[in-house]
Amino acid sequence: MTPVLITGAGAVSCLGVGVPAMWKALCAAPEIRPRPAADPGARMRLPLIHPAPAEPGTDGRATRLALTAAREAIVDAGLTSSECARAPVVLGTGGGNADHWERPLAAARPAPPGFTVAAALATAIGSGAGATCVSNACAAGGFALAIAADLIRTGEAEVVVAGGAEAYSRVALACFNRMGAVDARACRPFHRDRAGTVFGEGAAVFVLETADHARRRGVRHAYARLAGSGWSCDAHHLTAPEPAGSQIRRAMTDALDEAGATTGTVGCVVPHGTGTRLNDVVESQALGAVFGDHAAHLPVYSLKALIGHTAGAAGALGALAAALMLDHGTVPPNAPLGPEQDPHCPVNLPQGPSQPLTGRHILVNAFAFGGNNVSLVLEGSAA
Repeated sequence: MTPVLITGAGAVSCLGVGVPAMWKALCAAPEIRPRPAADPGARMRLPLIHPAPAEPGTDGRATRLALTAAREAIVDAGLTSSECARAPVVLGTGGGNADHWERPLAAARPAPPGFTVAAALATAIGSGAGATCVSNACAAGGFALAIAADLIRTGEAEVVVAGGAEAYSRVALACFNRMGAVDARACRPFHRDRAGTVFGEGAAVFVLETADHARRRGVRHAYARLAGSGWSCDAHHLTAPEPAGSQIRRAMTDALDEAGATTGTVGCVVPHGTGTRLNDVVESQALGAVFGDHAAHLPVYSLKALIGHTAGAAGALGALAAALMLDHGTVPPNAPLGPEQDPHCPVNLPQGPSQPLTGRHILVNAFAFGGNNVSLVLEGSAA
């Protein structure tokens, strides 16, 4: 199978702008946990959002976040303008440029077209190779990376710019709040008192390419390989995961199989883990079923406890965290839970100092409304 390398990466989130800022923050997680900010126009007494620094401009907020991350990834990979012109763009987003919809609606004016993030990104980098927007909610960024890898493996492209971007939406917040899925205190995945999630914003964008293409360009550094993906859909409920988690297990095992990974070669899991009551239990049980006895010792890194739930960008940001762990050979500490971890979520959440990564693979999960599930397996680039 054609190796798919991650040769460039860019990021923006509540932790700041840039991949170095993100890694520094992950390694200092217990000291950095950002405080959520409220949108006064939403009229809800909740910690609503972990805001990200969006660059100024007239484009929608999600587009501006995506552009920030994409520019960094392209410079990081050393892509030329002619190489960008031949690179398809695949971007996941749940709400698209929701701010462009919500402002006109509030003023009773016609709204501009939505879900333009991928097209705007392709235009900005000069790509003439096509733009695909993946919009299946909170799994969108993970699906976008899997689609990009498939474009490379089938020979349709040698290099692809792909990832996920999400900006805060009042409509999304209102929906989650009506479902009782927003935690008024913090995003606390696997905590015994968790009461829902907290919204985050951000983007993670990658340059993916074949090993041959990277070699011809003289690339000297790759973060990791995108070694496998698994897709599934349980269609159990509009919003709730299927309690038995059978299709979540299928996504994970398919990704592991495609990557040629075993439970013993996985050194960490970046879970979906949103802080909602049922999701965290179902995912914990699925991890136990897939990894067996190894699950008790397998490090799980809860990214959302630090940056909130970034919806369509979550899978891409999770993949970035995994790529950085593989690149540095380190698992950062989790935001501390202390003795308050839910006994029904018996996952291993290392705290305290960073620890060495002992496996050559990392599993990343992203699950969405409608039972849309995707798992990715990343592998160390030197493996």
